[in-house]
Amino acid sequence: MNAEFDIGGVYLSTVVASALLAFVAAAFIAKLFGRFGLYRLVWHPALFDAALFFLLWAAFSNLILGR
Repeated sequence: MNAEFDIGGVYLSTVVASALLAFVAAAFIAKLFGRFGLYRLVWHPALFDAALFFLLWAAFSNLILGR
């Protein structure tokens, strides 16, 4: 079943909703890493941020779709 969210008469796919949620969470985590200087432990910060986004996106997609 393909669930959709109705936001003010606009239907959003669960893929879009989970991607937005993952983007916000990844941005928040990246800000925390920058504030506390944890990026010095990471070999490639941009690659780390991209991987973090995709991992969060997969996790939120699975949570929303109930798999």
